Amino acid sequence: MLNADLLSGAKAAGDYIGESPRAVYHMTERGLLPCIRKGRKLYFRKSELEAAFRSEAA
Repeated sequence: MLNADLLSGAKAAGDYIGESPRAVYHMTERGLLPCIRKGRKLYFRKSELEAAFRSEAA
């Protein structure tokens, strides 16, 4: 289900990947983390975060 894969905000994404919200913002601005922007709110897919870190570790 899509809702189970969606994280709302940098804090939730940071908690999920073990980083601070500031680090999440920084990585997002540099294009290192995929996100969905709706107005001023950021949304992250768990599956895309996992894929981003898998490719970074390889």
